[in-house]
Amino acid sequence: MTRGKVLPMQALVPDKLRVLIRSSWQTVNIGDIAHTFGLLRLLEAHLPGVEAVLWPCCIDRGVRERLLKEFPALEVVEGRLDEEGRPDTQELADAWAGAALLVHGSGPAVVADDFDAWRKTGKPYVIFGVTVDPTRGEGYEGGTLAQLRGRVEAFAQGHLKGKLRAVLEAASFIHCRDTLSLEYLRRQGLGGRAAFGPDASFACGSYHAAKAEPLLRRYGLTPGRFICVVPRLRWTPGHEVYPGIVPRHEGKQAINTRTREHDHAALRELIIAAVSEGGWQVLLCPEMTYAVEVARRELFEPLPEEIRQHVAWLDRYWLHDEASAVYAEAAAVVSLENHSPILALAQGTAAIHIRQPTDTIKGQMWRDLGLDEWFFEVEETTGNQLWKRLGEMLAHPAETRRKVEAMQQKVETLQRQMVATVAEHLPAAEAALGSPVSLTPNPTR
Repeated sequence: MTRGKVLPMQALVPDKLRVLIRSSWQTVNIGDIAHTFGLLRLLEAHLPGVEAVLWPCCIDRGVRERLLKEFPALEVVEGRLDEEGRPDTQELADAWAGAALLVHGSGPAVVADDFDAWRKTGKPYVIFGVTVDPTRGEGYEGGTLAQLRGRVEAFAQGHLKGKLRAVLEAASFIHCRDTLSLEYLRRQGLGGRAAFGPDASFACGSYHAAKAEPLLRRYGLTPGRFICVVPRLRWTPGHEVYPGIVPRHEGKQAINTRTREHDHAALRELIIAAVSEGGWQVLLCPEMTYAVEVARRELFEPLPEEIRQHVAWLDRYWLHDEASAVYAEAAAVVSLENHSPILALAQGTAAIHIRQPTDTIKGQMWRDLGLDEWFFEVEETTGNQLWKRLGEMLAHPAETRRKVEAMQQKVETLQRQMVATVAEHLPAAEAALGSPVSLTPNPTR
């Protein structure tokens, strides 16, 4: 947003109904980038009469430029809230005054401080596809989804307290991106205005094959004849991702040191089988910045030389648009991360997600969408099992494609309903727009 004459908040009268979006949590993770693009695409497609204003946490690394290129009408406002919960910039204050509704973008948790401050304005807000995970804590080793379900069910009513409870109680609607989060809210007495709603990154959009061509050419990858493999440590090494800002966490690093070989050995076994038995090419690629080196150390370098000749290591970080374009050209994606498979499925490409026990309960979303057969727990899985499942998927492309399409249709239906709740809770929408807000496809897209 270009700053001009500063207007007092009470003088602002929007020309059209404005929705303020709190999203774009970080740019070191392509999933967090895709959350915002997906939400904006859904609003643009189904609520073309609404003006979206983005209040981001972080849009560096070229993300701002991509947002404004894909959404030329988008207004971006910068600023934070002070200790009293008031905007600390005039542009954010203006956006708060002019917005009819605040929407919380998809993410791993609810940004309670920001939404508690908005709650006190008396204006409505919708939470759009988040995880509410009560099982995490210091020294967390995690567990399988089955184990975590037991923990969720063991929490007594009244476990959810404080600011987060106040924010969730006052929300106009809450979309949980996994049904374990939804079950927790129901057990805490907050299920009346909550429903399952898939992660917004499913809607991040398609990207032309030309965006993938330089990378495919550099590594000699043949469209449709390669698979992508994405590594992950059990805990993000914050001191590497944000050096000088986030201190090294010795407990989490100890977990990473103890488990990194186990978790990636299964992927290496899969890669060896895919190359030697299936004749496939492999691209090792990151979801987060730190994973570039993890892919090299844990996957690429330990491979036998005769296998490594058919494996490419992407030696840099990339953004969601390039990743999506490459995934669209791949035969499949196999990932320890959650969002790379989502981006692949959004492009119509089959994907396997291998969940680590320290991850949140968001992995339940795979089962919620009927993808049980493409979901594995890392501590209950071998590389041979992964290859067997992937080989079956690749050997029956028509059946695999139908499964992806069925999942896409389910997601589209659910996300259309999610946008409907945004429309339903826009106050005075008819007066502001001159006509009712409805779910109408945007004819310009």
